[in-house]
Amino acid sequence: MRSLVAVIDHVLHGAVLPGCEPRAPNLQENSSHILQELALVRGQACAKRALQIAAAGGHNLLMIGPPGSGKTLLARSLPGLLPDLAENEALEVATIASVVTITGYKTAWQQRPFRTPHHSATAVALVGGGPRAHPGEITLAHRGVLFLDELTEFKPGVLDALREPLEAGEITISRASYRLRYPASFQLLAAMNPCPCGHAGDTGHACSCSPERLRSYAGKLSGPLLDRLDLRIEVPALAPAELLEPQQQATDWQAIRQRIAAARSVQLQRSGKLNSALGLEELQTTCVLERRQRMRLAHTMQKLGMSARGIHRVIKLARTIADYEQRANIATEDLLEAVSYRRCQLLQALHR
Repeated sequence: MRSLVAVIDHVLHGAVLPGCEPRAPNLQENSSHILQELALVRGQACAKRALQIAAAGGHNLLMIGPPGSGKTLLARSLPGLLPDLAENEALEVATIASVVTITGYKTAWQQRPFRTPHHSATAVALVGGGPRAHPGEITLAHRGVLFLDELTEFKPGVLDALREPLEAGEITISRASYRLRYPASFQLLAAMNPCPCGHAGDTGHACSCSPERLRSYAGKLSGPLLDRLDLRIEVPALAPAELLEPQQQATDWQAIRQRIAAARSVQLQRSGKLNSALGLEELQTTCVLERRQRMRLAHTMQKLGMSARGIHRVIKLARTIADYEQRANIATEDLLEAVSYRRCQLLQALHR
């Protein structure tokens, strides 16, 4: 349809419209390009494993490491690991895109959104609102990924505004002239330096930050927000020898992408949602633990001072690891791996 007049003639007078063959985007080619960038990341086996687990269950992930360790490149590779949007999900994303008046906002059909707001973004820009009730970045990232680089550079009040949508999958905006509810089911991916100078825990560089500066830096991240981040991992700086050493064997990331899609399919068939979105009742039926595992987890919970929310997220993460490894039940090794993703030494050192 080349003009509105042609549409009117078609509706009122039955004028024949010229044929049109839709051109579907080549999503396979797009994901292959992203995965090629992931293949360029040297080392970081733990971070790559955590990225796969996060993708398999839709879990939130925080990466902590010095500048140049590969955090941003790893984060931008996550959309390439995720399966394409289903038909109903693509319609939701297209509906959101249709009401956005931001210049330059584009999203391809069945391609998951990947939003990267600058750390100077306000709470309104992130969650939505304003005079015209615009949807925020968390709504634009619906069914996709919200990547917050330089997490500690965001204002604490802006970050705390994410707590409700991370739990509910939607955001309610109440103002004097309107009250709206926007969808906000997104996967949060964040990256930060271990300290203001960026060299805490780095064996190659000494940290120059004072204790007062470290306390101020740690205070920018609230405990309730950190509790909602399922995986907290360290991405250490690589030694020069490891960085320059030729890559021995290329990883088949396309096969890993198919494996992630298979794990997600199992979760959707079992409970109609990803493991990260399971409720308390669903947790008891789909994430059954043996008595020995429950006792071990209770001991770990007490030792690490985990909250009830934290322990539930560990169980969900263990269920995802079991699904990814094609196990019907949660094994003890799955539980231990899930706990290890909550024990980031750099983060614990900051909050002492």
